[in-house]
Amino acid sequence: MTSMPRPLWIAACAHRLQEHWHTVDPIELEAVAGEIYVDPRLRDLAPALAAAEWLRPVEEGVRASR
Repeated sequence: MTSMPRPLWIAACAHRLQEHWHTVDPIELEAVAGEIYVDPRLRDLAPALAAAEWLRPVEEGVRASR
């Protein structure tokens, strides 16, 4: 399990999501990060890595549509 406090983990994850979605409200991104945190497999990763893993299907879909 992660040693980072939950609020800090969620903030860091939301920051990574913000790098992908510049126009989404940060409060919405924090909510998404909170949902990511609920998944024990993702929670055990570093926040940026968890966000990247969560985003993988989205990014693969974008690449496939090009």
